[in-house]
Amino acid sequence: MGMKAISVMILLTLLTISCDSAESKKGRFLLKGNLKLQEGDIQGAITFYEEAIKLDGEFADVYYNRGLAYMRLANFPKAIGDFSKEFEIQPTNYEALYQRAICHLDFGENYRALGDADILIKAIPQDSRGYFIQGLTYTELSDYGKALEAFSLAISLAPDNSDLLVNRATIYYYQENFEDAQRDLNAAKILNVKEPNIYNLESLLAFEVMDYAQALELVEKAISINLNQPYYYNNRGLYLLFLGDLERGLEDINYSLSQDNNNAFALRNKGLYHYFNDEPAQALRYLQEASGKNNSLPLLAEYMEKAALEIRK
Repeated sequence: MGMKAISVMILLTLLTISCDSAESKKGRFLLKGNLKLQEGDIQGAITFYEEAIKLDGEFADVYYNRGLAYMRLANFPKAIGDFSKEFEIQPTNYEALYQRAICHLDFGENYRALGDADILIKAIPQDSRGYFIQGLTYTELSDYGKALEAFSLAISLAPDNSDLLVNRATIYYYQENFEDAQRDLNAAKILNVKEPNIYNLESLLAFEVMDYAQALELVEKAISINLNQPYYYNNRGLYLLFLGDLERGLEDINYSLSQDNNNAFALRNKGLYHYFNDEPAQALRYLQEASGKNNSLPLLAEYMEKAALEIRK
């Protein structure tokens, strides 16, 4: 074997080692990023994912996982970008498309969410997720008829999914069809007795019939299952107001607002606190702010009128 042949063999060997090294390195960066994500070190995970991308700009899995990390940071534009890149590289990865739709929805891009839902439904019509996205989006758009239709179609495809039943029950609640709402909640409870949204919605149904003590008991059960949902605290604050425990109610409402200062329900409830506390001017200010965000909230028009009458006295 001549020297030239030996040189070629050495060069090929070095290239193979180099390729293997790049492949193994990017894989290790992906695994390290995944471990950081599991530990809750989201920024650390993103750093490792970026190192993997430097080695291979078409590494699909890393874009998907980095998208999940950005979702946790509520950085929806970057998450959308990563899921889009993943879907571009692997156009049959509909999980990436589903996550992108969720991000569009959370970012307020309702019609883009609907666009992704349409793609999902056409590509995998037997999958409930496209209809689920439709239902969530139409709920955001207050088109409850279309939301109900979408959730019903999703349930027909995934009848054992308790989340779908709770979402349809929520639409029934918005439509003041309390009997069907409770029916769906009963079915959901059989499937998943530890789903906190069941008890939160049941508490709202109890509030509708002015059983404030029962409403409080039910929302306490929701909170015991999930301590981190600010909407539950806002509802507990509402029930405490109607039970006459104003300061504890205000504490819950303020906590909810600290987590989401655009929550029209919490702003309404803070207005109710001020009304019950004989502060009609402050009440009207919060009620009007809530009305600017959603003028169809229950109790809103009634207490705006009451506060205005108190101010005029």
